[in-house]
Amino acid sequence: MRSIRPPFAARRGRGARRRTSPVLAAIGLTAALALTATACNSGDDKAGGEPSASATQGGDDKIKIPDDIKNKLKEHGIDVDKWKNGAWRNWDKDDWLREADDFINPIIKGLWDPDRMRGADDPDKDKGVDDSDLSGDQGVTDPTPAPVTAQAVKPAYHGSVPVAGKVFFDAPEGTMVCSATVVEDPAHPGKSNLVWTAGHCVHAGKKGGWYRNIAFVPSYNDSGMTSAQLEKAGRQQVAPYGVWWSDWAQTSDQWIEQGGSTGGQGAPYDFAVLHVTPEKGSDGKSLEETVGSALPVNFNAPAVPKVSSLTATGYPAAAPFDGQKLFQCTDKPGRLSVTQADPTMYRIGCTMTGGSSGGGWVAAGSDGKPALVSNTSIGPVKFGWLAGPRLGSVAKGVYNSVSEKFAGQ
Repeated sequence: MRSIRPPFAARRGRGARRRTSPVLAAIGLTAALALTATACNSGDDKAGGEPSASATQGGDDKIKIPDDIKNKLKEHGIDVDKWKNGAWRNWDKDDWLREADDFINPIIKGLWDPDRMRGADDPDKDKGVDDSDLSGDQGVTDPTPAPVTAQAVKPAYHGSVPVAGKVFFDAPEGTMVCSATVVEDPAHPGKSNLVWTAGHCVHAGKKGGWYRNIAFVPSYNDSGMTSAQLEKAGRQQVAPYGVWWSDWAQTSDQWIEQGGSTGGQGAPYDFAVLHVTPEKGSDGKSLEETVGSALPVNFNAPAVPKVSSLTATGYPAAAPFDGQKLFQCTDKPGRLSVTQADPTMYRIGCTMTGGSSGGGWVAAGSDGKPALVSNTSIGPVKFGWLAGPRLGSVAKGVYNSVSEKFAGQ
């Protein structure tokens, strides 16, 4: 079984004790700073360039950093000027912030240019373990589903799947990419800035920490251009609805404590919620208003045998795909049990590969309307199926916590 997550996270250790209490891993502080950068290189961990101007916030040309953010940055030994000049590339153990309250993600304007987005790597590259890694698991696991060929979404993507997009981030191995979904915010009906993705798209799990420069691009490559066409495309063509930086993120405590790169450990809790803000500065419009819709999240989805079909959406990046186009798979789910103590996961036949990780799984709710019920987490080495966590009380707690954090804003 392969894990659809960055290649540098730790491999699973057998026999490890697992935490199953619904303790939330919240981010304690965010630094929503706008740092201007230019001359970004294409698709490598040296991209970023040197800053060409002072940062901006609130429409003027001077950066304004609240005292509490200044103090938090100092606690971690982070100098804002050094950070925007490339200090974020330091992944030494002591500098790779891990704990729940350590997340800091200053906006670096211009960092995610079209070349850098196009060059973001498949997070599953050269990683995976055999299906036999599940042989000792207990609980209910249905027969392996037959592969379902992923179908290309007809462009413009915004017309049929306006809530889908890509999450870009930097990791020790370089630039990485996942998929994600715009979801509703109960605290801001019709004006959500929340994005749902996989936990391993924001945090490395038990042997690592928070990734950096996390940004969301809704309807990436909306017109479905080829890789050759994208080489000449401008930012507006690649990111027609803008680049939205994560100024807050949250995943499960279980993922932080147990998540690994292969074997599925932590996978039943492999989800995350981002709160995002536009890189260009706010014009008063939320992400939901910008893209035109957001999906509700169903934390009481029927048991696996009662779900007639699920549709998974994502931007698969590993061969035979190139990560530039949107695909979907629809199948009746089966059950996958990683460990008896953890919730049973959904599993569907699907030929999407790495890069589709974090993409939303949608099913009709009791009212017949579509709702998010899972996200892509793991799959086999040779591809053919995907598995995602069933969203329950822990996921609901993560979601509500992020919503409540920004309820008064």
